[in-house]
Amino acid sequence: MQRKKDLTSKIRKWLTLIILSCFLSGASTLYAQDTTLKNKIIMSKPGGSSLYAQDSTDDTSSDGKGYNEVGDKIKTMIEELQNLQQKVSDLKKYEKKQLKKLSKRIEKTELHTFTDKISFGIEFESNIESIHYNDIYALSDDVYGYFMQNPQTLNGYLTSNFGNVFTKPFNKISSASNDMIFTEKLRLNMKSKFNDKLDFTGRLAAYKVWGDSSGVKFNNGSLGDMYLDGTTASVPSGDNIHLERAYFNYKFNLGKKVPGSISVGRRPSTAGSPLEFREYSLEGGAALATAINWQFDGISLNFDLEEFFNIPGHVLKLCYGLAFESGWGNSYSLMNDPDVDDVNVLGLIDVIYDDSVTDITALYAHGSGLTDGFTGLTLMPMTVNKNPMTGKYEFAQNSNGWISRVEPQTNIGDYDVFSLLLKTNFKHFFETKNNVDFFAGVSWSHTTPTNISKIPLYEMLGMGLLNSGVYDKSNLEDRDGYSVYIGTRIPMPYNGKLGLEYNWGSKYWLSMTSAEDSLVASKLATRGHAYELYYIQPIFNQNFFAKFGLIYYDYEYTGSGSPLGAPVRINEMTPLDKFYSTGFSPVIDNALNLYFSVTFRF
Repeated sequence: MQRKKDLTSKIRKWLTLIILSCFLSGASTLYAQDTTLKNKIIMSKPGGSSLYAQDSTDDTSSDGKGYNEVGDKIKTMIEELQNLQQKVSDLKKYEKKQLKKLSKRIEKTELHTFTDKISFGIEFESNIESIHYNDIYALSDDVYGYFMQNPQTLNGYLTSNFGNVFTKPFNKISSASNDMIFTEKLRLNMKSKFNDKLDFTGRLAAYKVWGDSSGVKFNNGSLGDMYLDGTTASVPSGDNIHLERAYFNYKFNLGKKVPGSISVGRRPSTAGSPLEFREYSLEGGAALATAINWQFDGISLNFDLEEFFNIPGHVLKLCYGLAFESGWGNSYSLMNDPDVDDVNVLGLIDVIYDDSVTDITALYAHGSGLTDGFTGLTLMPMTVNKNPMTGKYEFAQNSNGWISRVEPQTNIGDYDVFSLLLKTNFKHFFETKNNVDFFAGVSWSHTTPTNISKIPLYEMLGMGLLNSGVYDKSNLEDRDGYSVYIGTRIPMPYNGKLGLEYNWGSKYWLSMTSAEDSLVASKLATRGHAYELYYIQPIFNQNFFAKFGLIYYDYEYTGSGSPLGAPVRINEMTPLDKFYSTGFSPVIDNALNLYFSVTFRF
């Protein structure tokens, strides 16, 4: 800025000299004209002196020389002025450039200040999948026609007053395929640390199928077919941004040996251990995915007991989650005594041992008052209504593809689940050079039914919690289910990873894993067998990698993942058995899912 002021002062000085020179030049010109006029007058006088005239001419010549010198000076000053103007222009450009650099430095400082408050991480995954269903069992067209023409009563149903309609064989489809389907998933991870005692973690997610953003699927009898709170960010649901996680964590101390923390918000209850092996990531969620993979809002209370018990990594977590809010947005929300209560889930997660090589974790959860469904959107193949005047169940085919907003009608019972998981790495365990990961988990589920569903179709079928054909709730039976899940991940050339996984579920196995990332169904909810083979090839470590693999589902029993209806063995069922078990929904014997994905994570 000082250089600019000096140049401005010089310019003013030179302008003053130029003006003064112009004034002197004008005066000299007037003088010259006056002298010439005088000479003319003298020359014209009689007897005028020629010598005087000559002297006058000499004076004029002398003045002309002075005029040339002044002109040269003016020319020089003009050139210098032009040079000064150029320097001023260059200085302005320089200052503009410096100002731009300064602005960038300020923006960087502001951005740095902003990122000091919150840091972001991006994960984008692009998938190509091929899905093949084999041996699909559907009721014959005569069954659909019969119910649409003949409204039913419970009494009529109990006496099996269907004529010969269920003697018709299945409408069996040998296969159905989608040879190529594209999906994309975006996750925005957020972290913010206020101080050593308080921090925040969040995640926004969008997951869609190419060419579709409706967010609503045709219902085939699975919770994964519904657009509902527990799965919005974890299964394809259009191009909407969903809140998958958002919670604060406040740390405190109980005495000198027990650090603790309390956390409130949308819980990290999806993609938990041991899914980190197949996802090629760090451990994704707190809950064990062997039993729970579901989006919850709730509270957790954590206690680090490592120093207190002198056991490596020993942590105890007490959890509460709200799976369903009955008093908001439902038809019965404003009633004084609604038939449906909230679904509350209490849980305990015990990291029994963790030395960063071997990890043993146990999970127990109790769901109080499970409902006969969840509030959500779906496309039902057929609608069933109970006429309040006649008490009859009336059927209509959903030929126009209307989207239904469904809501639970009653609480049907309690649910308990326990899971124990072991993870280790053979490199340290057997002192070998091979960096082989291994895990094994066993799980148990128990259902205690208390009511029969009041949703018209399920009420007509006498469905309760893993029960069917029961019209007196005192006849409902408790059920126990079991599951086994094992897997290994083996190092390959060029830093590749080869994974092998297997899981089995019994007839009455029931998990809360509908938020598992799968276009077919949750493999960990399978009542039967599921096999997975995958290969991961890093390109830039865990920041950019490719993965391809397959999952084969071999179902033994109907209704995998559904809490309603009694499962029946698929290869032994009759059309009437199938109707009692799953209603009008088709039954799939086995399925194959081939996939290839590329993931960017930073």
